Amino acid sequence: MLFWTLSGLTLLLTVLTFLPLWRYEAWWVRGGDFPRLQFAIAALALLAIAALVLDLSRPGSWAVIAASLVCLLYQSWWILPYTPLYPKEVKGAAHADRDNTLRIMAANVMTPNRNASALLAIVEANRPSVLVAVETDEWWQAQLDVLERDYPHALKCPQDNLYGMHLYSRLPLEDGEIQFLVEDGTPSIHTVVILRSGCRARLHVLHPAPPGPTENDESSERDAELIIVGKSVAKSELPVVVTGDLNDVAWSATTRLFRKISGLLDPRVGRMMCNTFHARYPFFRWPLDHLFHSHHFTLSRLQRLPAFGSDHFPILIELAFEPSCGKQQEGLDADADDHAWAEEKAAAENADEGDVHTPGR
Repeated sequence: MLFWTLSGLTLLLTVLTFLPLWRYEAWWVRGGDFPRLQFAIAALALLAIAALVLDLSRPGSWAVIAASLVCLLYQSWWILPYTPLYPKEVKGAAHADRDNTLRIMAANVMTPNRNASALLAIVEANRPSVLVAVETDEWWQAQLDVLERDYPHALKCPQDNLYGMHLYSRLPLEDGEIQFLVEDGTPSIHTVVILRSGCRARLHVLHPAPPGPTENDESSERDAELIIVGKSVAKSELPVVVTGDLNDVAWSATTRLFRKISGLLDPRVGRMMCNTFHARYPFFRWPLDHLFHSHHFTLSRLQRLPAFGSDHFPILIELAFEPSCGKQQEGLDADADDHAWAEEKAAAENADEGDVHTPGR
């Protein structure tokens, strides 16, 4: 009985592990990208139990052990880059130059959450250059507008559909625009932020809708938005930062495709997963809130901040504009198949990189 129980659980884990290899965009397929850490832990547990309790003289026992090991190794391949065991993709900052520093705090506030005072206290304690808040409605705008004394530059798009978006900045903004790139009701922000040194950088804030039983049936809308923004910033002559709740995990095939197409770097690689969701359930967490940047920047600080009542933790990333130090940094390279897949994803939603506002052009 124990053998068949372990066999059944291992078979289920094997199916869930390899299901995302299928490029079908239905939510129940793409959802397998998210809990890779949890699947790896489950595979390790099954492997240990099978090795301890099964009769190792039976070939079937070794089949269960082998399948669990393959699942563990495969899931580990995806998540290992987000641990200190992997080489850092982004260098640590060589100098602490305030004039060339960009400190960004990103927070999904969760619209029904009304603990604005806790979020404001976190902002005051960390004093970011730029605050990005998503899932913001009119009520949240009224609470966050108290920041305008210190953050006089802003772009605001309050909505009551869980996709509102606000950007408050100490630094000047230029050529900003709010767009609905793929779906009506799902905004994105595109602007130039000007550092104290005068350096100008493109900043793109995204929050596409996720695939899920209560959201979009497929991931095609989310994927198309990521791809066309990635293609747009790949051509940028200015330094680039892309941030927001992408409703996709750092280790998914789609996020990897975005990194390949855009040429942007992920400061978490070689450091930490920085799991930001779900704030209330420690075992069910994965990295949904992101920041990617061009090679012009190195990393001064990467931190998950305290919970404030939302289902997401806020994150803080401090970048240093050091193009001479960062020019040797390399991310992922796109091949012909990657470019073809990206074209396919954009075409599925009739989306084009030309739709993306290119601030500072």
